[in-house]
Amino acid sequence: MGPSQPDGNVRVIGRYALYGPLAAGGMATVHFGRLLGPVGFSRTVAIKRLHAQFAQDPEFVSMFLDEARLAARIRHPNVVPTLDVVATDGELFLVMDYVAGESLARLARTFADRGTRMPFRIASAIMAGVLHGLHAAHEAKDERGMALGIVHRDVSPQNVLVGTDGVAKILDFGVAKAAGRSQTTREGQIKGKLAYMPPEQLRGMPVTRGTDIYAAGVVLWELVTGQRLFSGDNEGVIVAKVLHGDVQSPSSVLAEKGARLTGDEVAALPRLERILFRALAATPEERFATAKEMAVELERAVPPATSSDVGEWVEVHAHAVLEQRAVRVAEIESGATDIPLEARPSGRMPTAVAVVANAENPTRIVSPSNPDITPPVTQPSSLSVVTGTSSIPAARPNANSWVFVLGIAVLALLVIGGGVAFRYSKPPPTVGAEPTASAPLGSGPSTSPSAPPTASTPSAVVVGVGVSPEPSASAPTPPHTGASTASTPPKKPPPFVPRPANTCNPPYTTDVNGIRHYKPGCI
Repeated sequence: MGPSQPDGNVRVIGRYALYGPLAAGGMATVHFGRLLGPVGFSRTVAIKRLHAQFAQDPEFVSMFLDEARLAARIRHPNVVPTLDVVATDGELFLVMDYVAGESLARLARTFADRGTRMPFRIASAIMAGVLHGLHAAHEAKDERGMALGIVHRDVSPQNVLVGTDGVAKILDFGVAKAAGRSQTTREGQIKGKLAYMPPEQLRGMPVTRGTDIYAAGVVLWELVTGQRLFSGDNEGVIVAKVLHGDVQSPSSVLAEKGARLTGDEVAALPRLERILFRALAATPEERFATAKEMAVELERAVPPATSSDVGEWVEVHAHAVLEQRAVRVAEIESGATDIPLEARPSGRMPTAVAVVANAENPTRIVSPSNPDITPPVTQPSSLSVVTGTSSIPAARPNANSWVFVLGIAVLALLVIGGGVAFRYSKPPPTVGAEPTASAPLGSGPSTSPSAPPTASTPSAVVVGVGVSPEPSASAPTPPHTGASTASTPPKKPPPFVPRPANTCNPPYTTDVNGIRHYKPGCI
């Protein structure tokens, strides 16, 4: 990626601000971008803009959308994540993470121009990361757990970014292929860069993960030697060399160039050559079974440099470009709030992976089942990839909160009612053998045995749960004496029995047998 150019006017697409170009490729131009989220949230991104001649080609549009769909399923730190896709005004924009770093192609070209090469430990760290990222892509699964069969098919230095954090990331799955996808390329069409294609791909045979392993082997060979593996004046010469499979050993190339190696590099070179020849085998069956297997062997043969060492190395060899970009990013981030409010996105945001532009409203997403909106589908990426128009509604009461409050109220009533029922489920207290007579609350003992009952236990229970009973017509309303008066029946005093006068001295009588019998009234 070269230095950016002046931006001119900032263009707002959906919820993103599009700035000046960052780099250009054969299919698209990469721009600086800025996510304009609600409540001031923002984030710097990279936005790939499909060239106009391809945006009108349904096949290339399909391929472009496949990049987003497939890359969103790959979860690995060595893969640049796809964040979003926006369709507007007949154009397509792919939103990706912004990586502060430089492409491996430009880094390698810097060494070639100087007539030097990359240290083995740096090359090992970069390519081991690339291989681990490829393995994650090869093993990616869909939502149902089925293997997607992703093959990158275009592994090259141009599609590898090395960040200032020392992490190598592979990007651009625009020519990737997933088994069983509905969108396919024209039969026999070759995509990618010829010098990195294995023989079976040039012959039009099915591609497998071995295709990416071969391409990774070519990239590693070029990093070790500092020159191209297959070069020629035209494409025919390059294809002939690839099909012939004439791979020169790195040791002979380095000897011809008079390269100076460290002691560790001299010791590691034979092991490194074995890895390269296996990766560059003519048939997929002779290569490593997986990209992870090759990565592990490479890390054993040449211990990789640490991430901090790789990051420092990138900053040293790409200092000028990185400084220019850092200044541009700072300008974008500080000026993001200067975008006019009318140009900022509203609560409705057009974001989709499989989108169709609407002529009347290009920023809306349409689908066959619903012309206006499709349900959002969360994807596992640093930001969710959705397939529909989302909105941010105003805050409103949650129905669940009302259910919770109602449940608490019902529970409180049940507890109170249960406690009162438990209290009155006990038998009323009695005095001696006297039966309890029903009487109005607060009334004294009944003086007439024929007086009808006017208050009962059930009415007292109803009062206990907060419902006032009707006043009795046969008895006066008692004064309020507190909760205990309403909830506890009054105790009836025992009847008065007058004692006979002067009959208890002595209090007993003696029969003829001398047995004392106490008088009933004197006990």
